Amino acid sequence: MLKKTQCSLALASLMWAIATPIHAGVSAAEAAKLGTTLTAVGAEAAGNKDGSIPAYEGRKFYDGKDPELLTISHAKLEDYRKNKPDELESRFKKATGPEYQNPLFEITKANMAQYAAKLTDGHKAMLNKYPSFKIKVYKSVRPAFFPPEIEAATKANATSASLTGTDDLKGATLGFPFPIPKTGAEVIWNHKLKFRGTSVKRYNNQAIVKPDGSISITKLVEDVKFKYANLKEQPWDGKIYTMYMSESVAPASKAGQIVLAQETSDLATGGRTAYIYSPGTARVTRAPDVGYDNPALNTDNEQYNDQIDVFNGALDRYNWKLIGKKEMYIPYNSLQINSPKLKYKDILKPFHVNPDYARFELHRVWVVEATLKAGLRHNFAKRTFYLDEDSWSIAVVDDYDIRGQIWKVQEAHLISLPFIPTTTGIPELIYDLQSNRYFATTLTNEDPVSDFEAKYDDKFFTPDNLKRKAKNK
Repeated sequence: MLKKTQCSLALASLMWAIATPIHAGVSAAEAAKLGTTLTAVGAEAAGNKDGSIPAYEGRKFYDGKDPELLTISHAKLEDYRKNKPDELESRFKKATGPEYQNPLFEITKANMAQYAAKLTDGHKAMLNKYPSFKIKVYKSVRPAFFPPEIEAATKANATSASLTGTDDLKGATLGFPFPIPKTGAEVIWNHKLKFRGTSVKRYNNQAIVKPDGSISITKLVEDVKFKYANLKEQPWDGKIYTMYMSESVAPASKAGQIVLAQETSDLATGGRTAYIYSPGTARVTRAPDVGYDNPALNTDNEQYNDQIDVFNGALDRYNWKLIGKKEMYIPYNSLQINSPKLKYKDILKPFHVNPDYARFELHRVWVVEATLKAGLRHNFAKRTFYLDEDSWSIAVVDDYDIRGQIWKVQEAHLISLPFIPTTTGIPELIYDLQSNRYFATTLTNEDPVSDFEAKYDDKFFTPDNLKRKAKNK
């Protein structure tokens, strides 16, 4: 009986291995391109043939122009925001140079055919549907860079990291796991595990904007600790990627609500565990549905849980196809839309954000197509992702409904933060082309600068600590 059971288990393991592809690291010869023809994290170092995409600059973009931006403290940034917003803006503009300040051209419905090859289907749909929507294209800049430790770890990961199926990652630590990707899932993992600093206290405003222009804002204070790409805590334990706690502070109907979440490698939870404290019930409860297309809290069904940070959580409900690399217009170097001189009423207009504050540039992007697996469910039947080659940040997503129609368009307005250093999306937008509403998150114009110098013990992100915080309410 024992032998029969052992044989059955061995056969099951063999069949699982055959059915689940294992994608291993690249050869040493391929990895040797990192830091030469490729940047340290895998982008093409050279520009394109006509010069519309420049050669990679990275840290050199700031060296010699305003090197203090590489080390500026949180306290000084906050002082600038409160007391000298014009000076802060002028310093960043001086670093880029005057030739980057004026748009090269605008794309509208009238001329979009001329630029169609470099527009996503989602942006074409928006140009066709909303007469007020336009895309202002500026001269491209490539300032994204990461710490030397991340770059060195990325090169080591290139030959050691492997992915079984879509979610079983092995052999990666600290850096991007797949700088020379061979599959669509590998590309998405690079976004999920990119370096964002060690931790952050963020003042996040989330808005639902209706077609009539009315705005409903939820204000959050978020505490986040990054466990994977963490320069101060090595080695990574192989389990928890990110720890998160947020508290709603406005409106009054939502104030005091606290959410605790951990993004993990445990597929049984959909890649995340979460707990919620509700002032109405005065209880801490385990949140049962915090992954996939379950609506994120306080987003009025306009953001799913796996759309937080543009995409997160388990990949297992989709087949992931690597389409390749293309030149596309994406939101980039988004200084203006994040200006502390702007109010949310200036930015959030009916149907879409004010296009005068949105900066688009031509960049090479990785294109990944996710198609829902047969027999599994998700409200998006297909999703097409566009990731910046320099930072592995998702910049745009086209989301399709079960009829194959464009339903939602996601934008992450990428901005490089040299003092961390990282590149991230601020704000993130989800345009609903069916309801004509849209959702905006990570808005920070009217609040303190996010504190990337914040420090947290792991015990801060536990259910016991959540209960203690709740008792003090």
